[in-house]
Amino acid sequence: MSHRLLAATHVLSLLVRKGETVAVAESLTAGLIAAALTGPAGASAAFVGGVVSYATELKERLLGVPAELLEREGAVHPQVAAAMASGVRRLTGSTYGLAATGVAGPDPQDGKPVGTVHLAVSGPDGRVWHRDLRLDGSREEIRQSTVNEAVDLLQGVLEANLGEHSG
Repeated sequence: MSHRLLAATHVLSLLVRKGETVAVAESLTAGLIAAALTGPAGASAAFVGGVVSYATELKERLLGVPAELLEREGAVHPQVAAAMASGVRRLTGSTYGLAATGVAGPDPQDGKPVGTVHLAVSGPDGRVWHRDLRLDGSREEIRQSTVNEAVDLLQGVLEANLGEHSG
């Protein structure tokens, strides 16, 4: 079993154990995070769905990312990732929203260099966790590394929150 499948299986088991769910909002990964999280059998017990908001306009229209933020910072920014994560959580009614935005290449975007990636997890009570990355490699390597980092971030959030909402 691959490391990615093991990590996704672990994340899903943590969610199921707590009776919680996750949804994803993806830009540069275009569904690869959703595919990773639905690889394990039984994923439907915790994975709700996702939004691929490749176009900046969809980040605003579907996920509620503020237009002024997108105009000021562009689509590749930590606050955009946070708004995407919160937006997909709201849209789907999931416990957690996981979002990724960034530049896979081959060219820079919005003045941000290739390999710039911002991840965010939005959870209960509106709390948001971030991970900002500078990745190297080809377009495909950056996208695959983003998937691994996103699953890892979600796993860390879930492990830190184990037992936090009980009692």
